[in-house]
Amino acid sequence: MSKVEDFLTQEQEQQIVAAIRRAEKSTSGEIRVHLEKHTDLDILDRTKEVFHLLKMDNTVQHNGVLIYVAVEDHKFAIYGDQGIHDVVSQNFWDSTRNTILKQFKDGNFTQGLIDGVLLAGEQLQNYFPWDHNDVNELPDEISKG
Repeated sequence: MSKVEDFLTQEQEQQIVAAIRRAEKSTSGEIRVHLEKHTDLDILDRTKEVFHLLKMDNTVQHNGVLIYVAVEDHKFAIYGDQGIHDVVSQNFWDSTRNTILKQFKDGNFTQGLIDGVLLAGEQLQNYFPWDHNDVNELPDEISKG
């Protein structure tokens, strides 16, 4: 097995998916987590590429957020669609990154992803609140490449 399969147990994956669902209950924003073994590209360039491959740029309000992790490289990045970039401050990205990084440094990868997802959801709620017409436009499951 590659490190991607070993990175999270099935139970840990389900905890992260539950965090995504919880975060999306308060926002129309869409949050995804993607794991890959390695990338030869700059981490942010690869994150943008995966964002497009996962069709995260096809949401109605352009409010998708991707947390990308290159497991063997010990790197991650967060990227959001244009609708988010247009309204959030740099603090949105910095605070989410720092929240994840704090846990990752201690080897708490599951908690780092959960904390990052929940914080992103809280912050997205200010700009993209959930309403009764909201549709879950993207899968909540963790994608792997």
